[in-house]
Amino acid sequence: MNTLENVREALPAWARDQKLNLDAVLAEGGALSPADRWGVAVAVAAARPTVPLLAALVAEARLKMGPAAEPAIEDGLAAASLMAMNNVFDRFRHMIGKPVYAEKPARLRMNRLAKPATTKAGFELMALAVSAVNGCEACVKAHETVVLEGGLTEDHVHEAVRIAAVVQAVATALEAARTVPAPVTEPALAPA
Repeated sequence: MNTLENVREALPAWARDQKLNLDAVLAEGGALSPADRWGVAVAVAAARPTVPLLAALVAEARLKMGPAAEPAIEDGLAAASLMAMNNVFDRFRHMIGKPVYAEKPARLRMNRLAKPATTKAGFELMALAVSAVNGCEACVKAHETVVLEGGLTEDHVHEAVRIAAVVQAVATALEAARTVPAPVTEPALAPA
């Protein structure tokens, strides 16, 4: 299952909405550049590692963008990795609510934020999408500010979060379908 068509076929009937949503959010057009669209999709799939979905999104990005896909894929993977760390750390500091933790230096390397393979605003958009999926309010707010200051708009943010929501839903449906097998139906009996 390394193509988006295979992913769509693997989605059960009860996830039909997600088939349609996946097509809609990944379609060309809209506010996002191809690099931002595919980078966000790859980042969210990598953050919720459903291997067939991640492989299919990477393959589709390469198919649609050619060699120009590589920086977007690389940034998507880097954003997922960084947010796996930052979302845990920052969510803890936010949830605990004690100033003592906020005053302590994080001492966590995040050089990739300053030197992305695509654009600073695009990388921050990918980080925002992953942070939304991971439920880190502090990171979502911080990345949204940088995205807007970087020249993107609320339309870009909205579209990125739509992609994140759908990729997350498709990953959930694929895992559920893999875990809960479809019922076996008995063949109809011939009349006697």
